[in-house]
This record gives sequence, C-alpha cells and structure tokens, in this order.
Amino acid sequence: MKKIAGKRKNDDTKIDLTPMLDVVFILLIFFVVTATFLSETSVSAASSDNNNTDQPPPDDEKKNILFEIGSNNEIILNGNPRPILPNFIRSNIDQLKAENPAASVIIQPNNDSDVSTLVMIMDAARQAGMANISIVEP
Repeated sequence: MKKIAGKRKNDDTKIDLTPMLDVVFILLIFFVVTATFLSETSVSAASSDNNNTDQPPPDDEKKNILFEIGSNNEIILNGNPRPILPNFIRSNIDQLKAENPAASVIIQPNNDSDVSTLVMIMDAARQAGMANISIVEP
C-alpha cells in the first residue's frame, strides 16, 4: 500500500508552561510585597446606636472634644456659645488633650459650611497628635 501524501503523522509537540508559571509567580510575589507596604487611612464615623441619653455618663468616662461648624463657618468648641478663632484651634486641642489624653475629636459640620473649615480642624487635631477623629452628621 502506498501512503497518501496529504496524511499527517501524529505530532508529539507539547507547549512548555514553565516560563508562563515563572511570570505568574513573579507577579504574585510583586503584589504580595507591595500590598504589605500600603497603609490605608480612614475616617471613622461615630455611631449614634451606642449613645444612651437616658443615663448620665460616669465621671471616669473620657470626655470627647466636640467641634461644631456653623453655617457661616464659625467654630464652636464643646458647646461654648462663643465661637473660637481658627488660629486657636490647635492650642485648645492641646489644652483639652492634656486634661484628658484618652479623648477623641468629634467634628459636626453644618450642611452649609465649607469643607476647608473641616479640613483645618482635622489638620490641627492631627498636628496635636490626636489619632481618633470622627465626623458626625448634623
């Protein structure tokens, strides 16, 4: 019998996957290493679910530093009727932090206030070494 000229014989060629696996492992190592160096910062919002207004807080409980921003960007500290000047934000935070080192800063902006006032208070709190800064809705 004669072979037909168009008939192919079985190919024993195989695709080598080793270089592709090397690239995949290198990418995996790259992403794992870079992910460990990323530190995410976030702003935590205070929840009103845990606030119990029926009972007065105990004396040993930490007192937070509350900044209220009015509609025309006046800054009220801890409910004091007189607004404070932006130049004295940091000194007030330093004084209140010295009295209570465990306190956190809570900022309550008005819907009509500027974001720059909020950022100014947050920057002053960070410069004073405050780690807990919360923003609550009016």
